[in-house]
This record gives sequence, C-alpha cells and structure tokens, in this order.
Amino acid sequence: MNLRFWRGWGVGRRMAVITMLPVILLFTSFVWYSWYAHRAQVAEELAERGRILARALSETSEYNVISGNLSDLRLTINGLVQSDRSIYRVDVIDGSGRAAVRVVSESAADAQSHYYEAPIRKQVVWINLFSDNGTPHVSASSDSRPPTLTTEVVGWVRVTMSPANMMAKQTDRFQIELSMAALALAASGILAWVLARSLIVPLREAIGTLRQIRGGNFRVHPPVTTGGEIGELQSSIGEMSLALGESKRDLENKVAERTRDLLASRNEALRADADKRKLIQKVNEIIEDERKSIAVEIHDELNASLIAARLEAQAIGLLAAKAPAGPEVVEIKRKSEAITKLALDLYANGRRLVRRLRPEVLDMLGLHGAVEEMVRHYDTTSGCRFDLHSEGDFARLSNELAISAYRIVQEALSNVMKHAAARSAHVSLLLDEGKGMLRIRVVDDGAGFDTASASEGIGIIGMRERAYALHGTIEVRSSPGEGTDVAIALPLTLAPPAPAAPTAPTATAPATPPGVIL
Repeated sequence: MNLRFWRGWGVGRRMAVITMLPVILLFTSFVWYSWYAHRAQVAEELAERGRILARALSETSEYNVISGNLSDLRLTINGLVQSDRSIYRVDVIDGSGRAAVRVVSESAADAQSHYYEAPIRKQVVWINLFSDNGTPHVSASSDSRPPTLTTEVVGWVRVTMSPANMMAKQTDRFQIELSMAALALAASGILAWVLARSLIVPLREAIGTLRQIRGGNFRVHPPVTTGGEIGELQSSIGEMSLALGESKRDLENKVAERTRDLLASRNEALRADADKRKLIQKVNEIIEDERKSIAVEIHDELNASLIAARLEAQAIGLLAAKAPAGPEVVEIKRKSEAITKLALDLYANGRRLVRRLRPEVLDMLGLHGAVEEMVRHYDTTSGCRFDLHSEGDFARLSNELAISAYRIVQEALSNVMKHAAARSAHVSLLLDEGKGMLRIRVVDDGAGFDTASASEGIGIIGMRERAYALHGTIEVRSSPGEGTDVAIALPLTLAPPAPAAPTAPTATAPATPPGVIL
C-alpha cells in the first residue's frame, strides 16, 4: 500500500499517530462494546422480569378469572404497574380470547414490540376427609397431602415491558464510562504529544546543526542530550562535524597548493603566449621584409633585364627590317617579335608577382585603396560578384596593421575563389575608433561547411595566426549550403605585454588566449 501522505509527515506527527492510533481503536472498541453491553443487559433484564411477572400473575389470577371477580385483580395489577416503571401494560385474556383486564402504566415512556405471555390454568386439588380407619381429619403432614392436578387453560396473562426507565439508567452509567474513557484518551493524547516532543526537540537541534554544517560552519558540536538512536545521531553529527572540518582544512591546503601550481603554470603560459605572439609577429615581419626584398629584386633586376631583352629584340627587328629581303631576314624578324612578346609577358607576370609580394597600391593608397583594388580585380576576373563597404579613416593605421589586414582580406577572398563556389561575396571594413578596433568581415553565399567536423585549412590557420599576433580575434560561422561568414577584430594599438599574475591563492585558472572561435 502506497501511503503518499505518510511520506510528507514529520517525525512528531508520525509518533503521535503511531501512539494514538491503537489508543483510539481501543477507545472506539470499548465505547461500542460498552453501549452494546448496556443495551443487551437491559434487554435480558426486561425479558427475565417480564417472564417472571407473567408467570406470577398467571398463578395468582386463576380464582379471579374463574369467579369473575376482576376488580380485585385489576387493583392488584394496577398497584404492581404503578410500583414498577419498567412495566408498560398488563393484559388478562379470558378463555374466549377477550381482554378481561388491561392496565396501562402512566409513567412508562415506550413499549417493546413484543410481550411475555403465561397461561392461566385451572387447578384441581384432591382432598381426602377421612383417615384410613374411617374417622374424619382436618389436617395432615405435608408428605401426605394430595397432589394438585392441572386441567384446562382458562386465560392468559400478557405483560408488555417498557425499556425507557432501565435504558435511562444504563445511559447514565454509559455516559460516566464514556467520560472516563474520554479522559483516558485525552491523557493518552497529552502523553503522546510529550513523548513525540521528546523526540522532535533533539531531532530539530540535530537538523539545525546539519544546516549549519551545510552552510560551512564545521565548528558546531551538538550536545548529546538523550540516549538510544537519537543520542547516537547527535554523537555522530558531532564526529562528522570534526571530520568535515579536518577534511575542509586539508582540502583548502591542497587547493592553495594546487592554486600556486596553476598560477605558476599560468604565468609560464602567459610568458609562452607572449613569446609566441612576438615570434609570430617577428616571423610575419621577416616574411614581409623578405617579400619586399624579393619584390625589389624582381622589380629592379629581373624586370629591368626583361626590359633590356625586349629593347634588344626590338633593335634586332629594326636591323632585320633594314637588311635585304630573304627568308633568313623574315625568320629573324619573327623571332625578334616572339622574343619581344615573351619579354612583355614575363614583365607583366613579374609586375603581378611584385604586387602580390609587396602591393604598391598599399603604400600609395593605403589599406582602403589596396583592398578596393583587390576587390575590383577579383570582381572583373572571376565569375563571382564582389563588393566592398568601408567606414572610417584608414590613413592613420600603422604599416604593420595595414599589411596584416590586407593579407587577411587577401586570404579570405582567395578561399572564396578556391572553395566557396559562391555567386556573390561582400567585404566590409569598419574602423571603430570608439572601441579602438579594426573590424573586417567577409561574407559569401557559397557551399559553406560544418565548422564542428571540418578541419582548419592553411588559409584559416594563416588568418588566425596573423590575428593572434596582433592580439585580435577571428570568428568563422558556416553551415553546409548557407555560405560562410568570417569576422576579424584587430586592435588599433598593440596591447602591452601581459604582466606576471599575482601569486595570491585566490587566482583562477589561466585565461585562454584570443584566437579563433568556430
């Protein structure tokens, strides 16, 4: 049986119910049995008295019924009814079934539904007036008396009893018994409350102590105020408080030691992170310097040599034009033109290579002009539609920041061309001077990819490293079939090197360096 209401009760209520439930059952049983016993006693006593009265009246009414002298019988019955309030009515019935005498009590309140009946029998006594020798006698010993013979029934006596008077007496007795039982029940309830309270008070104290322990106070030691299981519980709580206090101190010491180790690791990680940023920044500077050196060499030496080769080829062609006509001269002119065209093509390729290695437009027009030229070039040479939106004055950007931003946009557009298969792409440059950030965003409507499962390509890694070297962040959002959104934020001024973290035990784990958020 699932007693759900029992689960929500407290110990005091449960103890009171456990104590009082048998008492209440006993009280109810006692009250019911007492009431039943009193009613049964009244019924038995009325039945016995009714049978006795009917039998006694039937034996004393023989002469009056036979002789017809009913007035004396009525007076006798009337006196009997008036003296006994438990008699409701007495009826004397003659042999023909007619009511000869009926006496009804004036003080009886109610009557039973049945009556007690006894027959009135005609009795004959044989009397011998002569002795054995023939002489008459008047009396004799009782042993020699003649027998009494019962003959016919000459009537009946019917007695109807009234239980009201006897029930009133039994009710008074029952009320006294009920009052005593109620007093005993009340005393049991008070005793149950006292006993339950003797359990509740130490339990409440134990619960209060446990709440203090849960709140972090491990210095509480509840006194042992009772014995048995409750006393063991109080003693166990005190021992547990001491054990938890010691465990807390050990844990705090371990946490402090671990925190010191984490602080040392964090400081070392911050130093390594700063060294990594410096290394990446230095590598980028070296790469840009090397690109600049290569571009200068290509521009100053290779392109100059190609111009000289073109001029020499053109000069050979002019000389061939002045020579007498012939197949050799025609071949020389054709070769001269081929060399000139090849030199021009190599010169053009060298110029494009120089622009990729060191964009001249970045030095002449700044970041905005260089990105605009790049977007225009991709828009005219590919099947994808490119556009640019910019806000802010980019002329004051540092050379390092401008180059890194240019390279990031260049790599992002290159990824769009290689992998996105997009129909359109949008480039956004925003100079947020209020927050000191340069915000770059490249959005396309291409195939996209799953950022959770796809691994980073070389292009994204390069953009991330450039942003990381400048203390910036990069965020790539993409889903299959929904295009790609690359957002980069670069600080306008380089952040100073991170100071060594304090060694206080309240420090937390090392912060994650800025990087890519996929």
